[in-house]
Amino acid sequence: MRTARRASNVEVPSFLRQLVKETEKMVTFFFKGGPSERVPGEEENLNEDDTMPSPYLERPILEKHVSEGGSQLGLNYAVASMQGWRAHMEDAHTCMPQLKGELEDWAYFAVFDGHAGITVAQYCSRNLLDHILTTGGIKANEDPEQVKEGIREGFLDIDRHMHKMARQDTWDRSGSTAAAVMISPHHIYFINCGDSRTLLCNDGQVIFYTEDHKPFNPREKERIQNAGGSVTLQRINGSLAVSRALGDFDFKEVDWRPETEQLVSPEPEVYELERTPEDEFLILACDGVWDAIGNEELCAFVRNRLQVCDDLRDICAQVIDLCLYKGSLDNISIIIVCFRGAPQVSQEALQQEAELEQHIDMKVEEIIQRMRSKAENPDLLYVIKFLAEEEMPGLPPGGGITSKRDCIISAYQKHISALRTHEPMDIGGSEEDSN
Repeated sequence: MRTARRASNVEVPSFLRQLVKETEKMVTFFFKGGPSERVPGEEENLNEDDTMPSPYLERPILEKHVSEGGSQLGLNYAVASMQGWRAHMEDAHTCMPQLKGELEDWAYFAVFDGHAGITVAQYCSRNLLDHILTTGGIKANEDPEQVKEGIREGFLDIDRHMHKMARQDTWDRSGSTAAAVMISPHHIYFINCGDSRTLLCNDGQVIFYTEDHKPFNPREKERIQNAGGSVTLQRINGSLAVSRALGDFDFKEVDWRPETEQLVSPEPEVYELERTPEDEFLILACDGVWDAIGNEELCAFVRNRLQVCDDLRDICAQVIDLCLYKGSLDNISIIIVCFRGAPQVSQEALQQEAELEQHIDMKVEEIIQRMRSKAENPDLLYVIKFLAEEEMPGLPPGGGITSKRDCIISAYQKHISALRTHEPMDIGGSEEDSN
């Protein structure tokens, strides 16, 4: 039984469209080195740089791709992704809750965040695990140090292989970050290359998360400078915002340096933790999630949703909506992996959720009626802003009123519709206000 509202593909309100326009201005300023100054009345003389296509769409693509699965190992997972405001979808992922052969009690999950194209991300989603397993370091009678070395060698091997293919087959210039986990009966191996991120929630707390690889990190910056590069505007040579990635071969052409000492390194950081009965869930996500919400916030939000919803796909979709409403302008992908110790749906939490949504509905109606009594237009943006300033108990931790925006929009549309039914000639709200 599904017990909570499914995150819907509602039309994004006008204030979010304004947000992306403002962000596009900032991004244009960043990549072009600032706007060109024009004398008032001067005819625009557009050059090739001025006609550079925007990295954003006029409105986001809200269709979500979701799937779920599980294994006899007691793992359940769901994955969801959405293109969002970006002009292209460049994320990819791999979900294997149960490997084959002697590793049938192992699992593997990964998120790949592509940039400058999708080729590398897609290739890694299909082939990275094979390259890791081919090293022979992953065995049923696991040695954690051998496992970590096998993972590291697998990353370097697939990067060398793709580099040859890119030269032979004229691939695009894409690259991809990678955040992954390998789960054995005894350990969780956290794997990170770039600025996608993985975290583990244990007994209600974030007990581990991977560190992002950014060019301005002291160790990364030192490697970049030793390879003849610079860190400008927090980017490698003012261009690339991550310091480790698969692909990005234009940044790996210093022939006399080892592959791990190039401007961009394909070497992952790998950590292992022993599994415990208190392990609740893992989250793997691209930076389209982490740009909008922090580790502890997301852990608290997912944990709360697990107590009111038994559909992991729905929870992943709610996280995507939350990030969208918080202003994420990137592709958004997330995988949630639940262990046996994950929170379960409780009647108490369901009752609290129902009371919260009833309270929101009542407050929305109250605000609309107050505005109508003053002959003001009941604007959705005003309603949302007003509620955001209210002290409202029972909001989902980590999500706040933002996570109930679908509920607010639904209540707004219901009460506006009721007003229009009774006062068909007296409502001044535009059609856009109800979006």
